[in-house]
Amino acid sequence: MNTIRIEPLTAAAFRPYGDVIEKGLAQEITINRGKCVRHHALALADVTGEGARVAINIFAGQPYDLPHKLDLVERHPLGSQAFYPLGGHEWLAIVCEDDDGVPVSPRAFLASPDQGINLNRDQWHGVLTPLHAPCDFLVVDRAGPGDNLEEHLFDTPWTVQK
Repeated sequence: MNTIRIEPLTAAAFRPYGDVIEKGLAQEITINRGKCVRHHALALADVTGEGARVAINIFAGQPYDLPHKLDLVERHPLGSQAFYPLGGHEWLAIVCEDDDGVPVSPRAFLASPDQGINLNRDQWHGVLTPLHAPCDFLVVDRAGPGDNLEEHLFDTPWTVQK
């Protein structure tokens, strides 16, 4: 089994795969008579296809233990996908590069309870992976007609560990 070492989630390290959603990474605009700060356009949804629209969902994720066996990744060719934790727990953002339609070189990022991600359209990624406890996630992705899910099972699983 191959091993992936978990690394911290930073905007610079994650840039090839999408955006980090975190306060302080975008323009801050004071609104509502000074009672609210808008952290503006931390990420932008990208959807394509006739009848496509942006959907806002809540996913209820069950926790994973470390070391984590990574045997499945997926991608969404018709839309970006954003995850933001609502439960105050660390979680893993796992991504892979693409080599002619095959996911390669997986990386695992440890996201804090205050960090989300917006995966680029057609980006290989692991499934929702909260750590320590169940966690709800606000998920923004594509809804509409068309096949927007491709899955890949690794012949040899990877072990994700600290």
